Amino acid sequence: MSTPPLSEDARATALPPLMETGWQPVPGRDAIRKIWRFKGFSEAWGFMSRAALAAERLNHHPEWLNAFNIVDVTLTTHDCGGLSDLDVKLASRMDKLAGAAAVEHGHTSRTACLCETRPGQG
Repeated sequence: MSTPPLSEDARATALPPLMETGWQPVPGRDAIRKIWRFKGFSEAWGFMSRAALAAERLNHHPEWLNAFNIVDVTLTTHDCGGLSDLDVKLASRMDKLAGAAAVEHGHTSRTACLCETRPGQG
């Protein structure tokens, strides 16, 4: 069974609160993206492990990248070709799981990881 895309009413209700937490639209796609900066690799990996369990429970999996302390997440539902309620649920859960991690804004380019910004680290 196909997952339905978010209705216009659902978008108007669900997306603004996510945007306030740092999720941003992905240009050219019906998707949202957020980048977190954790204190270190272990903290980033712990977040990804907890998020993976949440994703499994929803049977909905993120597109994500990890570079040392950075976790870059894009959410979209391939089944419906855009955003669905699954993305909203997973984004909200990831926000809770990320705790006090810093949020990177202006997702126009690759975000440098801590090892690239602190000489001798990595």
